[in-house]
Amino acid sequence: MDCAGNFKSRRSRLAEGILPYRFSQMTTEEERRGNDETQDHPQNQKEGKSENQMDGSNTKFPAFPYKPYSIQVDFMNALHHSLEKGGVSMLESPTGTGKTLSIICSALQWLIDKKQEKKRVPTISSSCQNQASGDQSDSDHEPDWMRNFIANKETRAGEKEIKKNKKLGSGSGKVKIQYQGRSKDVLSSSIKEKEFIDKHEFDNLKSNANVVELNDDEFLLDEYRSDEEGGVGEVVSKRKAGEISCSTSDEEDGNEFDDSVHEEEKMKVYFCSRTHSQLSQFVKELRKTVFATELRVVCLASRTNFCINEEVLKLRSSARINERCLDLQKNKKSGVSKIKSLLSKSSRESLGLDLKNSIVIIDEAHNLADSLINMYDSKVTLSQLENVCSEIERYHDRFRNLLGPGNRRYIQTLIVLARAFLHTLLDIGSALNSSMAINDFLFSLNIDNINLVKLVRYIKESNIINKISGYGDKIDSLQYNSTCLDDTADGKSTLSSFRALADLLLSLTNNDGDGRVIISRKRSTSSGQLVGYIKYVMLTGEKIFSEIVGQAHAVILAGGTLQPIEETRERLFPWLPPEQLRFFSCNHIVACESVLPVTLSRGPSGLCFDFSYSSRNSSKMIAELGLLLCNLVAVVPEGIVVFFSSFEYEAQVHDTWKNSGILDRIMKKKHIFREPRSNTEVEIILQKYKDTIDTSSGNYKVNNSSENGALLLAVVGGKISEGINFSDGMGRCIVMVGLPYPSPSDIELMERVKHIENLGNPNSIQKSKPAFDDISSKGDVLNGFEILRNCKGRGKEYYENLCMKAVNQSIGRAIRHINDYAAILLVDSRYAFTTGSLNPSKKLPQWIKEHLVFANDYGEVHRLLHQFFKFNRSRQVTLN
Repeated sequence: MDCAGNFKSRRSRLAEGILPYRFSQMTTEEERRGNDETQDHPQNQKEGKSENQMDGSNTKFPAFPYKPYSIQVDFMNALHHSLEKGGVSMLESPTGTGKTLSIICSALQWLIDKKQEKKRVPTISSSCQNQASGDQSDSDHEPDWMRNFIANKETRAGEKEIKKNKKLGSGSGKVKIQYQGRSKDVLSSSIKEKEFIDKHEFDNLKSNANVVELNDDEFLLDEYRSDEEGGVGEVVSKRKAGEISCSTSDEEDGNEFDDSVHEEEKMKVYFCSRTHSQLSQFVKELRKTVFATELRVVCLASRTNFCINEEVLKLRSSARINERCLDLQKNKKSGVSKIKSLLSKSSRESLGLDLKNSIVIIDEAHNLADSLINMYDSKVTLSQLENVCSEIERYHDRFRNLLGPGNRRYIQTLIVLARAFLHTLLDIGSALNSSMAINDFLFSLNIDNINLVKLVRYIKESNIINKISGYGDKIDSLQYNSTCLDDTADGKSTLSSFRALADLLLSLTNNDGDGRVIISRKRSTSSGQLVGYIKYVMLTGEKIFSEIVGQAHAVILAGGTLQPIEETRERLFPWLPPEQLRFFSCNHIVACESVLPVTLSRGPSGLCFDFSYSSRNSSKMIAELGLLLCNLVAVVPEGIVVFFSSFEYEAQVHDTWKNSGILDRIMKKKHIFREPRSNTEVEIILQKYKDTIDTSSGNYKVNNSSENGALLLAVVGGKISEGINFSDGMGRCIVMVGLPYPSPSDIELMERVKHIENLGNPNSIQKSKPAFDDISSKGDVLNGFEILRNCKGRGKEYYENLCMKAVNQSIGRAIRHINDYAAILLVDSRYAFTTGSLNPSKKLPQWIKEHLVFANDYGEVHRLLHQFFKFNRSRQVTLN
């Protein structure tokens, strides 16, 4: 796939990716193909230029396509200043304030400025070029060696440009075949794929006398010499001198290419975001600026979203798409986008991404610490271990007499480990869920004497995963007379099973205190069979993030709700003193009369709202919430979005309302839509929701229809709560039901809470550790609550922050521009608590806290809503 072409030729698909962070890469380029695409900006901003001062210097942003607001200018200046200084900075700007466009215009202007500064510095090479570009009469007087030097330099530059284009995907994909010292270039599509000929083609070729019959030698491992055998973990090839060997031109000329690219493109800007929809928004905003014609933009994402092979996309499963893409890449049949995440070290290495002297901007960084460490989790299931054991034993039985001592030793070690992991999951006498440190886990299985570092290196260097899985696939295809693996159950293929085991082994090489091993056993509700998994949960992100900070010139964390910043600092960069962390925050652009945040403690009948874990399932509580919505649909125009804590609770509430008739009462005023669990269906529901609001609002104005708008039932943490904008009529009222604390039964979360509780002062560690020694995470609610009760500091704070960050993300979906307006209802009596340890309102965004109304009863809320919408509708008429 051409990853370096014009970003306008990209297919932009709004789909949830398999990984938490995606990114765009921006580098300067002299010429760029394609036409500008301009888009209309909302009516609230007009075209213009801006400049402002920071630290006594004028910083201009001529690329900004409209007249920016003052807070946008402040944000751009703060970002420009942070890039100039380097290091780590955190920039907070509320959602709906044009943060993305401000980032683009500031960061890329800084990039352009740096490039122009570099051009103004004369170099020896530019002097030589100036001499070469002189008139013919001057060159005639030059000696032959000088003219030859200039000609050779131009030839070398042209060759480097060809290599660069090919590396970025615009070349013809040549492969160089070497045979007895001779070489020639041929198109990769013309090379016969002898190692992957299917059985039908093989039968046809057997009749040819010149074809040698294939055997199992293709699956035999090359000899491997370990450290004990005098080597340093090296693979010794069995190929003879006269055999054909294939290597890509990129691999042969890799060093030369890397040097040329590094010389020409030393500075890059990497923009990371959580979802593909946010990347799409980034590209949309970029097209509004002049940078769209001055910069090259490369969008990198998962194979699920960027693979161009339609046959591969039909597989649908992410795991199977990854496997098929890797196979096709190995056979030179197709190119795909190879990207997991910029923040993953293995992904950066495989893609050859060099962060040295580059700029890394991470948007939506409110949960960066959790997203970062989740990338280093690993998990292997019971069915995968059974698959690995059977396949590796079958391979060992077939080739053990042909394998060298090094391969035999490591394969036998793999068998021992796979059997040990399998045995612990099949131990039904043990607790259903448990967690332990790495060393305790290894000791409990009696495998603490195995050198996992050498074993992981062997797996990486020997290609054993592909050899064993390839042999197993061939045997199965011959047995079932089919080479098609499309019917393989998701997650149970040999290749994915081996990779899961290899990832777990790599995780077990971490330091003992870096993470925890989770063992889960249970019976399947459908089949009754025992299922389970072993999972490594990374707990510390300090070393991971330090690798990024150590390479990049500057790392910018941006978002709408970054506070409290102290938690992020302690978890990701505790080495950075608080006074050296640059933090910027600005207020919202909307006027105070455009937002109405209200805490609602009692319903229309006077019942106190309490959606805590012990009370939320009450039929009276659910009925009172339904009565509230029956009143809201009568006073709130256009769209209402109601957020619940989980899909399960939303389904329970919906079914209760349906049986009691409340749903029918609501539908007399507004159509009801529900957020689907499947991400692929979200866009369809949102479009129907929007169309219904537009249509019914028009009918209401013309015919004074009783129906006016729609109501959307959504889930905190779902697709709709992250990155979806409900501007104007799509979000006139946001209703947050309860405080969406994560479930205490989540064993991984509780391990994280315990780890964070012990962060910081060594004295606090010694003080808090005994409280946890007798409390092991078991994966049930009561055990989780016990852990939370024993948290007195950072752990409890982290748990509460998770809840309020989710609240802030959800309610921030509304009010997307300066003339927008919306009401925000926080439905739970706990929102009104302003004293004691629980004080949710203090963790709301500043622009909401400043206008927050604490209502005692629904009558007061109804009156406020009526006045609020009456005023803003009349204001809209005046503006229009």
